[in-house]
Amino acid sequence: MPNSPTPSSADLARYLEQRGELGKPWMLQLLRLTKLKEAKDMMDPDAYLASLQEAHADLMRLGEFWKGREQEVFSGRYQPSALIEPLPGSPEDR
Repeated sequence: MPNSPTPSSADLARYLEQRGELGKPWMLQLLRLTKLKEAKDMMDPDAYLASLQEAHADLMRLGEFWKGREQEVFSGRYQPSALIEPLPGSPEDR
């Protein structure tokens, strides 16, 4: 299977904005890493490494944010949990 080209940070930001996903921390990290990858050739190697380590540390601080949200995070399909929040349009939905 051929590799698909990675979108530019501008294209990725536009895509995330259109989908309403700019508020999701893991998507912001993806955008951050994409911008860092684009700037790599213009950066001092030590500055690039420091920025990459900082981004990694921030990503690790997110923890296991995906637990219980696997469908949303890994497949893009959001299904609210009936235990945590009522389903939209249900009698319990306000």
